Amino acid sequence: MKTYGDRLAVDELSVDIRPGRVTGFLGPNGAGKSTTLRLVLGLDHPERGTARVCGRPYGELRDPLRVVGAHLDGRAVHPGRTARAHLLGLARYSRIPTERVDQVCELAGIAAVARMRVGRFSLGMTQRLGVAAALLGDPAVVLLDEPFNGLDADGVRWVRALLRRLAEEGRTVLVSSHLLAEMAQTADHVVVIGRGRLLADCSTSELVGAAVDAVVVEAPEPADQRRLRAALAGRGIAVTLEAGVLRAATGDVKLVGDCAYAEGIRLHLLARESRTLEDGYLRLVEDQVEFQAVPA
Repeated sequence: MKTYGDRLAVDELSVDIRPGRVTGFLGPNGAGKSTTLRLVLGLDHPERGTARVCGRPYGELRDPLRVVGAHLDGRAVHPGRTARAHLLGLARYSRIPTERVDQVCELAGIAAVARMRVGRFSLGMTQRLGVAAALLGDPAVVLLDEPFNGLDADGVRWVRALLRRLAEEGRTVLVSSHLLAEMAQTADHVVVIGRGRLLADCSTSELVGAAVDAVVVEAPEPADQRRLRAALAGRGIAVTLEAGVLRAATGDVKLVGDCAYAEGIRLHLLARESRTLEDGYLRLVEDQVEFQAVPA
């Protein structure tokens, strides 16, 4: 458990992140994800409970960079240093050979700018430097907070492939991200928290399967939209309307089609909506969102 003043940031959270798979760490803004990662890395200390890496608290690890590599905040690098100088400092502190610095620069795609001052880096270049630093000690555990932010399409693909390869090598990979489409392609497993508490600890496919089935329908005439909505509601099916498209909370396409036919309603679209990780996630956290904007 971790609190900041009267704010409860992490509440009775118990989870085991296993090796050999990519685990996505998901939750709304303010859910406690970053705090949890800071607790794992010994940057904050819980009032109750313990966080362990490979069975030991981070502070008890003899060579922490060789055990766990982390990238939490790309801005935590002195802007006047070059990328190579930053990595060299980390390497010397942890007795990591100098040649490893050049290896991770190549791996992260920043070898050509390694002697450039970090203050001149774009967000994407800073992200690559953070990943390079996380991999410097060839760690068994990799923790990354929002690694896709600021990356172009090539960079996103690179991170995705890197995470998959690290997991295939038997490492423990934990990735916090709000980009659910990327997590759907990358993560084998997901841990979802809300208001500091555990909401789900399951495979990605299980969370997708928890989404509500839906059929999308487009009737060109507003009067037909209203009639179809009323007819479906009469059968106990909830329906929403957005931008002229009806979304019926059922997976039965035939039922919706037969209902429209019985009402003599012409349709331009009738299709079952594919369930996504976003659907399952939003259903899970709908009551856990702390910062909500006024609808446009």
